[in-house]
Amino acid sequence: MADKKLVEQITSMEEDFAQWYTDVVVKSELIGYTSVKGCMAIKPAGYAIWELIQKQLDERFKATGVQNVYMPMFIPESLLEKEKDHVEGFAPEVAWVTQGGLQPLQERLCVRPTSETLFCDFYKNDIHSYRDLPKVYNQWCSVVRWEKETRPFLRSREFLWQEGHTAHATAEEAKERTIQMLNVYADFCEEVLAIPVIRGRKTEKEKFAGAEATYTIEALMHDGKALQSGTSHNFGDGFAKAFGIQFTDKDNTLKYVHQTSWGMTTRLIGAIIMVHGDNSGLVLPPRVAPVQAVIVPIQQRKEGVLDKAYELKDRLSGFRVKVDDTDKSPGWKFAEAEMRGIPVRVEIGPKDIEAGKCVLVRRDTGEKQECALEELEESVGALLDAIQHDMLERARKHRDAHTYVAKNMEEMERILAETPGFVKAMWCGCRECEDQIKERFAATSRCMPFEQEELSDVCVCCGRPAKKMVYWGKAY
Repeated sequence: MADKKLVEQITSMEEDFAQWYTDVVVKSELIGYTSVKGCMAIKPAGYAIWELIQKQLDERFKATGVQNVYMPMFIPESLLEKEKDHVEGFAPEVAWVTQGGLQPLQERLCVRPTSETLFCDFYKNDIHSYRDLPKVYNQWCSVVRWEKETRPFLRSREFLWQEGHTAHATAEEAKERTIQMLNVYADFCEEVLAIPVIRGRKTEKEKFAGAEATYTIEALMHDGKALQSGTSHNFGDGFAKAFGIQFTDKDNTLKYVHQTSWGMTTRLIGAIIMVHGDNSGLVLPPRVAPVQAVIVPIQQRKEGVLDKAYELKDRLSGFRVKVDDTDKSPGWKFAEAEMRGIPVRVEIGPKDIEAGKCVLVRRDTGEKQECALEELEESVGALLDAIQHDMLERARKHRDAHTYVAKNMEEMERILAETPGFVKAMWCGCRECEDQIKERFAATSRCMPFEQEELSDVCVCCGRPAKKMVYWGKAY
C-alpha cells in the first residue's frame, strides 16, 4: 500500500496540469513555501539542478570570452529613469527601498529588476578608448519583480538568473554578439536540458523595454503552452546615448558604444519539469540530474548485499551516484527514485550477486535490462547517453506533433481551443492584428523564427499582404 500511496499523491497531468506541476515540485522536494509572499525556498534537490545549469552554462559563456562580475542590488531612482522606455517597461514590477535603518532615504532605491542601468553607469566610467572594447561581462545574481500571480520556478518575486551585459565599438559586433548568445542558449537547452527550441526575433510589441531588437528561444511544454526560455537583446546605441557612454575610436573621434544584454533564469527548472515530467514525477535529463544513478540493494540485510552496492558505487565514480540504504521497502525506494527523476536505477540482490549481474532500469521509459557486473561502467554510461538523446527526440516529436498551421482566424480559434500548441501563421506586421489575436484567443506572438516559411501571402488576421511567418501560442 505504502508504495502506491507515494505515487497517488501526484494529481495526474491529464486531470489538472497546473496541480500536477505543483505536486511534482513539492513532492520531489525541489522547493518549500516561505512566509515571504510570492517567494520560494529552493531546497537542495532543486538547487543542485540550478548548480549544474549554472556550471555548464558558465563554461559555455567563458568559451566565448565572457567574464563574470558583480553589481549592486540597488538602483537609485534617478539612474533608472535615464532610459525612458526602459523605466516605463519595468515600473509596474519594481520594489522600492525608502528607508535605510531609521532614516528615510533622500532618494528611493529600487531593488534591481534587471541591471542595464547599473552596467551603463559603470561602463560610462570604465570605457574611454577603442582599446577598452569589447566589454563582455556577465553576473550571476537574483532579481526582484513584483509579480501579482506567482508559481514556483515559472514566476516568483525573487528569482535567480544570469544577466550578460556587453559593450562594443560597432553595431555589427553588437548584433553578432546578440545572435551568438542566443545560439549558446539554444544549444544549451537542446544538448543539456534535452529541450528543443524555436529561435527567432520578438515583435516590436513583445521586445524588451529599451531594446532595438529582442531575440528569443521558445519551448513547448507538455500541455501545449509556450515558455520563453532565454532572451538576447540588441540595444544599439540607445542606452549609450542616454548614459553618455563614449569612447575615442581609432580615427580619434568620439563615438557611442553599442550594447547587448541576455539572460536565462531558474524558470528553466520549470521547463524541465513541464517538458519531461510524467505522472510518476520528475524525469531529469542525465546532464542536469544531481543523481544520475541510484543503486537499490534488494534484501539489503542479507550478508554481502550492502557491501556489493557500495562496491558498485565506487566503480561508478565517474558518474553522480548514490546508494539508497534506507530501511524502506524496495517498492518505496523505486517510487521515490521515480518521483525524483533519477535517470537510471541499479537493482542488486543476493541472486544477482550470485549470477554476477544486476538490473538497470531507465526512468524515462521504464525499460529494464540485465547487465553483467563486469560491464557495469560501460553499460551505465551508454544508457545515460541513450536517455539524454532519446529525451530530446521525444520532446522534439511532441513539439512537432503540436505545431499547427492556421490560414485564417477561424482555423486559429479552433486550434487554440481544441489542440493547444504552437500555431504558425502569416502576419502583416501591424500591431492591431497582433492585439486582436491576443484579445480574441489569449495567444501572443512567440517569435518570428529565423527559418521563415511562406504559408500563404496574406495575414491570418486582416487578409492584407503578409510580411512574416510568426509562431503564436498561449504562454506561461
